[in-house]
Amino acid sequence: MIKNYLKSKLNVVSDIIAQSGAPIGVRLLKTHYKIEAFRDGKLLWTEEFDNLVVDEGLDDSLDKHLLGSGYTAAWYVGLADASPSFAAGDDMSSHVGWVELTDYDEADRQTLTLGAVSGQSVDNSGSVAVFTIDNTATFGGAFVVSDDTKGGSSGILYGGGVFTQDRALIDNDVLNVTITCTAAAS
Repeated sequence: MIKNYLKSKLNVVSDIIAQSGAPIGVRLLKTHYKIEAFRDGKLLWTEEFDNLVVDEGLDDSLDKHLLGSGYTAAWYVGLADASPSFAAGDDMSSHVGWVELTDYDEADRQTLTLGAVSGQSVDNSGSVAVFTIDNTATFGGAFVVSDDTKGGSSGILYGGGVFTQDRALIDNDVLNVTITCTAAAS
């Protein structure tokens, strides 16, 4: 009975996608990161990149939105160590292409506090995620996850993205992370 119910729901989703004209297989959810690094209050650099919404994140979106099961709006921002490589099959307990960077002063991953949705987009520009670097660190990306445990391996990995180049920072440098999530028909 549950199997038939889920199958009918998936058929409805498939029909909606087909009628929208969106090509099947296109990832319609995207997350854009803007990271600004500061030293002594002065802007060092700005890096912008898009992320891959991993399979687990896509499944979670369908599960929460279309099936209405166990919804939570608690999401957190994490940082990835040098030269990360995110893959569609990654989750927090298994991600061979990257390591979480934990060299920052804050005790937990930073809360992703999103504003109002408008034009198929929502961001945290009103409450950016702030990290204060501890000692020295080289990192190459960022990710969004449903668990705030710094260095933890649980929670739902929504997705992650990679810098154009690794970035090295020193003690007390500050990172401001702005994340914009969008959904589009193509």
